[in-house]
Amino acid sequence: MSADLRRKLRLLAAVGLALAVLVAPVSLLAEEAGTPAPAATAPADAPAANVESTSGGYGWGDVITAMGPVGFIIVLLSVAGLALGIDFAVNIRREKLLPPHVISEVEQLFEQEQYEQAIELCEAEDCFFTRILGAGLSKLGAGYERMTVAIQEAAEEEMTALFHKIGWLALIGTIAPMLGLLGTVLGMITAFNSIVASGGAADPVKLAKGISMALVTTLEGLVVAIPVLTAYTFFKNRVSRIMLEMGVITGDLLDRFRPAQ
Repeated sequence: MSADLRRKLRLLAAVGLALAVLVAPVSLLAEEAGTPAPAATAPADAPAANVESTSGGYGWGDVITAMGPVGFIIVLLSVAGLALGIDFAVNIRREKLLPPHVISEVEQLFEQEQYEQAIELCEAEDCFFTRILGAGLSKLGAGYERMTVAIQEAAEEEMTALFHKIGWLALIGTIAPMLGLLGTVLGMITAFNSIVASGGAADPVKLAKGISMALVTTLEGLVVAIPVLTAYTFFKNRVSRIMLEMGVITGDLLDRFRPAQ
């Protein structure tokens, strides 16, 4: 399977999962609100009257309308967040960043003191581990201290790049609830403007329905933010663990170049 096809499949999976995550709670909300209340029984001696049954429920058309432009932006953020999460789950793994077979080959070459071959291997196998180690081996003739500094600089650069990538999850997780609150505030303004327009005689049921619909975007924002921020923390901790392991491995490899005291 080609890399391009895999990317397309991950994107389709992200769209499907994001929509499922957003639709589930809103669907439950719609079903709950749409359940009609039991009709009140009029007293036997009361005069007959035409009673209009007012339902406070709403359907999918109402939910989509309540989402508005802000709600659709949150949906797009959820798709982006899920796509990033799938991509990071595939690519930010120990097996990808610190390939065991590459580490084993490098250790064997170091044991045989074939450092030139180790440099060639780092150039041939482009990954997180080889980029950092290769930076140190490029200073092989400059001594232990210079090699250590080169590795530290390369490690900081690679770590910054990884944290920059996963930082998009933090951005999405922060913006989503803010957008949800913005949508709710706009909806509340519209609901209360309807009271002003009616001269203070607005139907309480319709007003409550309007406020309830205004809260839909807040629900959307929280549904997106909670799993996205959880994923951000998870991947941040994973990167930190990988960086610590990388430091141990490169430290062991460079110990042979340490000057004797």
